[in-house]
Amino acid sequence: MINIGVIGYGYWGPNIVRNFSSIEGAEVRSICDMSSQSLDRARKIHPSIPTTQDCREVLNATNIDAVAVITPVSTHFELAKRALENGKHVFVEKPFTATVAQAEELIELAEKKRLTIMVDHTFIFTGAVRKIKRLIEEKALGDLYYYDSSRVNLGLFQSDVNVIWDLAPHDFSVMDFLIDEKPSAVSACGKAHVNCLEDTAYITVHFDNNMIAHFNVNWLSPVKIRTTLIGGEKKMLVWNDLEADEKIRIYDKGVTVTNRQSSYDLRVSYRSGDMHAPKVDQVEALRHETEYFLTCLSTGERPENDGHAGLRVVRLLDACNQSMKQNGRSVSL
Repeated sequence: MINIGVIGYGYWGPNIVRNFSSIEGAEVRSICDMSSQSLDRARKIHPSIPTTQDCREVLNATNIDAVAVITPVSTHFELAKRALENGKHVFVEKPFTATVAQAEELIELAEKKRLTIMVDHTFIFTGAVRKIKRLIEEKALGDLYYYDSSRVNLGLFQSDVNVIWDLAPHDFSVMDFLIDEKPSAVSACGKAHVNCLEDTAYITVHFDNNMIAHFNVNWLSPVKIRTTLIGGEKKMLVWNDLEADEKIRIYDKGVTVTNRQSSYDLRVSYRSGDMHAPKVDQVEALRHETEYFLTCLSTGERPENDGHAGLRVVRLLDACNQSMKQNGRSVSL
């Protein structure tokens, strides 16, 4: 039996508790939150699980094997560090930490103590992303040309992080999971319209090969969009996460260049074939992820979304902030 302590029962915490509580071989031993109202909600749903407003009761508990940190990013480092120092594995909400240095320190501490860190990159456990990963590995799309993502909505405004740190970790973690080639530089521009934090931003991620990625994140959109386009040499793909049935559509469309000797003699033919919508797994991604976390603890397997994966995302986020301060200048990774 693996015993879990959960710190944070706000927006995402209830989902974490629900999933860990329903998995055979795991038991949630404690729920912690500073808000008495949040703990009242927790007790109504999980009356048998002890609650506390003091995180030290979770971090120091001898009957807890792993701690889930589901709190604002500014608190991740201290809570995760104290959990690791007390010999506990850590499951931490995205983004991993508030700085690159913090992420590096936690990774070093976990490796020293032979403990596991998993960063909650939930989207990489969706059926759609798993299917896209297989398609890329099988070269069904051919060499990749571009990755274009839009994650926009009206709200929810955050008081501690800008729109990039709030929304882009989802898309950065998916890109990191799907594409083996690692980025070489980032450029970003954003503006703050409501308060002092950027609420609209555009990000370009550069690679050393011919690949390029672009991200649009926005809290001020009149419509909700969760769409990713991946263009390849052979085929193109659209992932619409808001689509109920056909989340992935693969288009047999592209171009073929028959003469590259000069721009004047360039001959381009266009291919427009069928569209295919493959079936994807509809099981809750967080269920897959929490089960995977417990499996990694039992077997010693290194998670795909470990501290190093979390660090790569934090490096991208940090580079975006640096670039925005320099009016969009490219920042090397």
